[in-house]
Amino acid sequence: MPKITVLPHAEICPQGAEFDAKPGESICRQLLDHGIEIEHACELSCACTTCHVIVRSGGESLNASDEGEDDLLDRAWGLTPQSRLSCQAIVAHKDLTIEIPRYTINLAREKH
Repeated sequence: MPKITVLPHAEICPQGAEFDAKPGESICRQLLDHGIEIEHACELSCACTTCHVIVRSGGESLNASDEGEDDLLDRAWGLTPQSRLSCQAIVAHKDLTIEIPRYTINLAREKH
């Protein structure tokens, strides 16, 4: 079973985290299932960029991004070549290291 390592984020995950991941599920769903409250304003429907993550390692094992995700990512704060919308990035069988960017496009953080 692959592992997801989340690098420390001052507000969302101050100590960082590591957990076993389920192949076939999105990174966002897995973060939420493990108590990491990443923003997801559009409820995982690929309509915003609040769940933007940077995949620091293991990204080559994820499903390819489609045109809709790529278009939305252009609006994400702190975009890098390793950026993905975590609601669209499906975990395969390789370990992943994830960084949650410091900011999102939301002015206020939403509680779900």
